[in-house]
Amino acid sequence: MNIKKILASVMTSVMVLGLFGCSSKSEDTSKVRIGFFSNITHAQALVGMNNGEFQKAIGDKYSISWKLFNAGPDELQSLLAGSIDIGYIGPGPALNGYINSKGAIQIIAGASSAGAVLVAAKDSSIKNVKDLSGKKVAIPQFGNTQDLSLRALLKENGLKEKTSGGTVDIVQAENSLIKTLISQHKIDAALVPEPWGSRLEKEAGAKVVVDYKDVWRGGNYSVAVVVVRKDFMEKHPDVVENFLKAHVKMSDYISSNPEKAKTEINKELDKLTKKPLKKDVLDKAFTRLVITNYPIQDSITEMAAISKGIGFIREEPDLTNLYNLDTLNKVVKEKQ
Repeated sequence: MNIKKILASVMTSVMVLGLFGCSSKSEDTSKVRIGFFSNITHAQALVGMNNGEFQKAIGDKYSISWKLFNAGPDELQSLLAGSIDIGYIGPGPALNGYINSKGAIQIIAGASSAGAVLVAAKDSSIKNVKDLSGKKVAIPQFGNTQDLSLRALLKENGLKEKTSGGTVDIVQAENSLIKTLISQHKIDAALVPEPWGSRLEKEAGAKVVVDYKDVWRGGNYSVAVVVVRKDFMEKHPDVVENFLKAHVKMSDYISSNPEKAKTEINKELDKLTKKPLKKDVLDKAFTRLVITNYPIQDSITEMAAISKGIGFIREEPDLTNLYNLDTLNKVVKEKQ
């Protein structure tokens, strides 16, 4: 399928969901439904799931239902359909969802920055970005943060993807499948979030072509943020505040106790995927990640420009109400 048709399909589904999804009448008001990925870029979610801090913070009135996703666009559709209330998600999908739904979701916190690498097959001749010409490169999903980062890298190096008249073939594949694809020479390279980059190094012998600091902005870019449906925030501000209390607590805990946090993350990954990470893989993945409470707004503004340039966004976006950080500011201030 032509990439422009894929992009148009994604945009259409997002707009439809944005207009009609958030009024879902099937919402279970006894549950708080939270989306996340099994990536360490969503470390607060993984640790807080394992130790029960989110449920403790939210209290007995509500039970938390955790929803696992592979990539941002799928999670975004669930958010806008009213199937989940709060989500750990990449800033690219968060941005596109906010714009195309006319503000149905908002960013209420940051989660992590950097945390992604470009790797190539171990026997590949690829040594730099320019060598991607004529090659097939995988990202987790069209429109996600790694997709936008890859396209920014290509542009910086004078390259374009094939359907825009360029020479780089961009394909989407679930993170869990990329190892098989790169090992079987069905793709030449991949831009993936951690821990998948470190796993590909260890398990498939992949080599790092662009490390996390060089993917974009010297590593100073949001790779995961927290979003909420605006209508859920308006109906349940106390729930969102308590959620953010747990989120900030988990950020502090991970930063202060990295070894304990890594153990808890691995326990949760074992539950979710039945494949806990080797210690050296987890250690390396953590060296590429910065845990944050606040989104890096400049980087997200730049993502908006990239999205517009490749057709995800058709008009100059108004980001005036993209962020709703008042509750986060309150939580952080009270904690000091």
